[in-house]
Amino acid sequence: MTQVKICGITTPEALRRAAELQVEYIGLVFAPSRRRVEPETAGRLITELRSWRQEQPYSGGASAAREEAAKPQVVGVFVDPPMDELDRALAAAPLDVVQLHGQESPEFCRAVRERFGVRVFKASSIREDGSFSGSGQEAEDGLTVDHAKRAASIAAAYQGTVDTLLIDTHDPLYGGGSGRTFNWEIIPLYQKAAHARGLKLFVAGGLNPGNAGELIRHYKPDGVDVSSGVETDGHKDLHKMTLFAERVALS
Repeated sequence: MTQVKICGITTPEALRRAAELQVEYIGLVFAPSRRRVEPETAGRLITELRSWRQEQPYSGGASAAREEAAKPQVVGVFVDPPMDELDRALAAAPLDVVQLHGQESPEFCRAVRERFGVRVFKASSIREDGSFSGSGQEAEDGLTVDHAKRAASIAAAYQGTVDTLLIDTHDPLYGGGSGRTFNWEIIPLYQKAAHARGLKLFVAGGLNPGNAGELIRHYKPDGVDVSSGVETDGHKDLHKMTLFAERVALS
């Protein structure tokens, strides 16, 4: 089953709705972004989430209760953070996952995982036409000819240092979070490479309630990551969040 991450949560109302929908992950953005939250704000949101979890009744046995109680896990999104920034952020906001969305090396990812005892997601950005920065190998139609080699190289480099690879549409300002899709035909190349190295593959970039079902039916990624696609006027829309989670569940 495809997992869901709703990223860019900034309010208790959106946090609670994501929890009610039992999505697997919520994302709190610590990197420069209009959705950025301060560590202290993130800490208060996490405290509220844990309090909400404790209030919920569970059925189906102890193991089912533990599984449901763990949802959603909290992901902190960073871009090329120095280690002292992570120290401050995680001291105020006890994250379950650190998502690194910049040029972080495998060695840095391993250090983060070992230092903080968290899972690590590593993002890789792809241009809308399917090409990637610095490839030097672009076909006449603008599509990169060797994504298979790139995917295999990334998966090999980050094996044992991260838990999940995430591919997202490149944004020249923030790296990701562009709200635009890339060429989905390359997804199987990254999924094959990730799975061969024991990694999961999440897909982001321009997803919304209208296209999530199509993506999952055709490519079956391990997870999908949505942010602007469940917003109205720059704010999380609880109805769109609900539709997105429902479309994923039904696909």
